Amino acid sequence: MAIDMSEHQNSHSMISSALATPELRADRWMAVLYLARKWEKTKNPSIKEQLLVSLKNLEEIDFYFAYPGSVSLNRLNDYLQENDAKAFLRLSQRISTNIISKKFHRDISVWDIENYEDEPLNRLPQAISRIKTKPYFEVLSVVPHARSRWEHIKEETRGVRRPEDEFIYETVVVGTAADALKGVLLNSDIGSVILYEGFEKGYDSQDGFLKVFKEIIDFSSIEEDDCLSLGLAQAIKKIRPELDIFLLSDQNIEDFSGKKESLIFNRIFYQMEEPLEIHLSIMEAIHCRYKTPFFDNLKRYAERPIATFHALPIARGKSIFTSNWISDMGEFYGPNLFLAESSATTGGLDSLLEPTGNIKDAQDMAAKAFGADRAFFVTNGTSTSNKMVLQALLVPGDIVILDRNCHKSHHYGCVLSGAQPYYVEAFPLVEYSMYGGVPLKTIKQGLLKLRGQGELDRVKMVDLTNCTFDGHVYDVRRVMEECLAIKPDLIFLWDEAWFGFAHWSPLLRQRTAMGAAAAISEALTQPEALAAWEDQQKLLGGNPSDEILLETRLVPDPRAVSIRVYQTNSIHKSMSALRQGSIVLVKDVKFEHVEAQFHEAIFTHASTSPNLQIIASLDVARRQMQLEGYGLVANAMRVSLEIRKQINNHPIISKYFRVLNNSEMIPEEFRKSGLSEYNDPNVDWPKAIEAIKDDEFIIDPSRMTLFCGHAGFDGTTFKNILASKFNIQLNKTSRNSVLLQSNINNNRSDIALLLSVLNEISMDIESKYNNGGGEYRKKFQNSVKELISDLPELPNFSRFDDCYRNNPKSDTLHGDIRRAFYDAYNEAECAYVLLDSAEIDERLKSGPILVSANFVIPYPPGFPIMVPGQVITQEIVGFMRKLDVKEIHGFDRDLGLKILNKKSI
Repeated sequence: MAIDMSEHQNSHSMISSALATPELRADRWMAVLYLARKWEKTKNPSIKEQLLVSLKNLEEIDFYFAYPGSVSLNRLNDYLQENDAKAFLRLSQRISTNIISKKFHRDISVWDIENYEDEPLNRLPQAISRIKTKPYFEVLSVVPHARSRWEHIKEETRGVRRPEDEFIYETVVVGTAADALKGVLLNSDIGSVILYEGFEKGYDSQDGFLKVFKEIIDFSSIEEDDCLSLGLAQAIKKIRPELDIFLLSDQNIEDFSGKKESLIFNRIFYQMEEPLEIHLSIMEAIHCRYKTPFFDNLKRYAERPIATFHALPIARGKSIFTSNWISDMGEFYGPNLFLAESSATTGGLDSLLEPTGNIKDAQDMAAKAFGADRAFFVTNGTSTSNKMVLQALLVPGDIVILDRNCHKSHHYGCVLSGAQPYYVEAFPLVEYSMYGGVPLKTIKQGLLKLRGQGELDRVKMVDLTNCTFDGHVYDVRRVMEECLAIKPDLIFLWDEAWFGFAHWSPLLRQRTAMGAAAAISEALTQPEALAAWEDQQKLLGGNPSDEILLETRLVPDPRAVSIRVYQTNSIHKSMSALRQGSIVLVKDVKFEHVEAQFHEAIFTHASTSPNLQIIASLDVARRQMQLEGYGLVANAMRVSLEIRKQINNHPIISKYFRVLNNSEMIPEEFRKSGLSEYNDPNVDWPKAIEAIKDDEFIIDPSRMTLFCGHAGFDGTTFKNILASKFNIQLNKTSRNSVLLQSNINNNRSDIALLLSVLNEISMDIESKYNNGGGEYRKKFQNSVKELISDLPELPNFSRFDDCYRNNPKSDTLHGDIRRAFYDAYNEAECAYVLLDSAEIDERLKSGPILVSANFVIPYPPGFPIMVPGQVITQEIVGFMRKLDVKEIHGFDRDLGLKILNKKSI
């Protein structure tokens, strides 16, 4: 089945289409509905011709979905041929509405078109049959049978349903491996796949749709003739690793079942096996993902009559519901919140600090879902997750290569562990008062400089933020491979607080820590890895210069490398978890050597009274993403890409606001592909592929930096206007921008609201500018100029004072931040100097030098421009003096800068 993507590309680029592939069908149904309304209103024959084309394009995609089915589609075609515009509109409206609302998941009546076809137009179909209360999914069956048999296969699967089934599903049948790949790419409702041995390959490397993905997702396994079923299963797992796959074979399944390769299948059946057994296996496999060990036990605990004699009066809610003064709290939250509260770790519950029961089971399931070896739940945010990892893996005197602009928890983690940060700088975006990511060359320079100083053995970790607050995403695999080529036992900590959702996008997964670690682990086992390293050694020679190494894409020695990767995620930031729900993911071949100290770090930071509701929400968030994350993430991409397109192409809004594109957020030197805009319809697929695979940085499509400088608003002011006047909330601001995020919570109504608000604000600005007189225009222009042109330079990290450096004569950057931090506890060795005082200018000019006593973190930009023990420079003071933000952690304007009086040695 060929799929024409050209129609979708009229207003979207190939890359945006690929990012939001599961939403392609909804777009085409809405296009049919739009034309149906025009045809019913005008009866114009040319519109009918357009409908013929649109319906044909739609059928190419609906082939891979169970709803609405061939009967409904045939009926639409009949109405088209009969020129019955009214009936065509009625049916297309019903189907489109049910698809957009996903009502067919819940209401069995919408599957029967006969029951509501006579309802008036412009009225939603009413449920006239029983409502489905069971979760719904679809099963993809890949069969060798003639197409005439496919309806029989669907009926046969319906025949084995039972009233006691936990879930309900419909079947989608295809006959080739190529169509199976298209099905799992397009249909996010597919939860299981059944492969009947003997199906056709049907794969053409020039297939227009699969060509979009095959350079990113390795489909080569289905190009081989040996065991096509196994090859297809491997390809499916690279697209959607969460799917359950079953094999029906007429070969000697006993021999095959004993091989390692067979583990990719949930179960292997002989083709004559009883259909009920297959049905029950599908149900059991979905149940394994659906179950939430801790949440399920917590629900059971809440249903039991329990007398509490522990120190948690709020448990069971009796102190709330019988109160004369706070019963409204019980009314607001409802009884279950209190019934599920406890400080016990028995009676069906478990201990987060030392889990042995359902919390451990929930963490094991989360690890599998994210492609990790281990997972640890954290109930006090990723700030704590980061500090736990740093404390567990580093000891005093270790060196960690650290992004200076990372979250403050990493800096404090160095204070706690005693590790010495070697700060590396991200590329600056001065015009937007923000930083991007740290160039790989900068990281390599740090490692090579430390090697030259004889201190490479002290370097234990590279610690980076992926993606950054503003959406800069690293080429994680390349960073790790090149760093491992210099020091093969490095540990990596990737703070992916904002990027947890990316695992459920086949295009973004490779740029996550766990995705890249898996890819590297697999690649290092191949003979090509050693050959590539040996070839590079011959090319580089015995003693290559640092300059040559910096310009060479280094490959590691697979015999020496240890994969030691840690990833932290704020599950609450991109999934359905409660505030502060976080997770640590581990893929570390040497974890058994650090497991004891890792648990000590957990004991240090985790509360002995963790919030049970947060733990339960982490469990549930994993369930949701495993069962519907693929479609939810695609929808988030679609929302973001549509917002970008609508804002930047709007005739009024774009005068005052715009979403910054890739070329504005990433300097050209880090965009080898030259990709400048996700929504550029002129971008060909090779360039898009190159961007996703090879650009040093890409922008997380779900994160949109909305530039508001041309509207005369600084970011903080504009954020407050959106919140107070229009009930639109957002997180981050910069000097002249605000950050918008699309997530699994957003829908197209949110797009409409945002656009209407921006349009209203833009029209108001335009009206005031045209009617406000010369004085107003001058004031407005000055505000815009100040926000766009008069921006402070972003200061880099200077250096640690010599008394906090092991070797003051070296030009390396690391220092003893822990000692400086605690030196500031001695008040006698500290002083305050007013920011605008002449004393600062004099000391900057003539000395003695100024040394920061603490962290100074302005919001925005949200990174420490000073850390304990850092030498304060003219650039830092100049930046501080130009700042007009209200929130600066570690700085009291009335007292001034807190400095250490220690003298350099």
